Amino acid sequence: MEIKLKQQTVYAFTAGRDIDANKPAVVFVHGTGLDHTVWTLPARYFGRHGFNVLAIDLPGHGRSEGPLRSTIEDMADFLIEILDALNIDQAALVGHSMGSLVVFDAAARYPDRARSLALLGTALPMAVTDALLESAIQNKHDAIDMLTIWGYSQSAQLGGSETPGMWMVGNTMRLFEQSDPGVIYNGLNACNEYRDGLKRAQNITCPTLLILGDRDIMTPPFNAKQVAGKIPDSSTVILPGTGHSLMSEKPDAVLDALLTIV
Repeated sequence: MEIKLKQQTVYAFTAGRDIDANKPAVVFVHGTGLDHTVWTLPARYFGRHGFNVLAIDLPGHGRSEGPLRSTIEDMADFLIEILDALNIDQAALVGHSMGSLVVFDAAARYPDRARSLALLGTALPMAVTDALLESAIQNKHDAIDMLTIWGYSQSAQLGGSETPGMWMVGNTMRLFEQSDPGVIYNGLNACNEYRDGLKRAQNITCPTLLILGDRDIMTPPFNAKQVAGKIPDSSTVILPGTGHSLMSEKPDAVLDALLTIV
């Protein structure tokens, strides 16, 4: 689905269904350098079970036009612009990695727009190493290599996909490689510079679920404890043997967890 905003056209996967004002909505937001396709399986499920589904491509990602939004706050405002354009008053907000910061910030600054909140592979702060930032700003493939290797548990890098026919690591690497120059750095820098999240956590009034991987070395579960403790109504699910790419490594377990909150 193409959505016309004031200055750009953006894309959202709707599971092949029109938006129906009488149905509850769920919005999915991807991480740095990725696109809506990382949400295909849960988006299809919710689309087939009575929900409006919007798996969005952030500006400059996937099939959405630029320009890029350079801060988490700007991306959260973009999310609200989409809801406004489609006359959606409230939605369940689901985000992974950088996307988790985007939906978190949207729920914190626009609490009446979030029915519930799911944060996958999250941490506050979400610091990024100097080596990764330096490679990304130079558009080196090293940045893609680091993101891909660090993004999966060791066992997932050997195979064992729960989705038959999918090469998890290769698929993620190809998504990164399709990004335009500057896209990966923009996202990583936005995560690294997001400083006010913990101060805003107490403003979140909706039920919130953190879904984490116990083998995640990019956003280790320990680093999510701070934010979980500051959100008034939050709970946490930790998936065993799982890295940062939770939707690829454990699609069934992620969906089961989402069903408790969306």
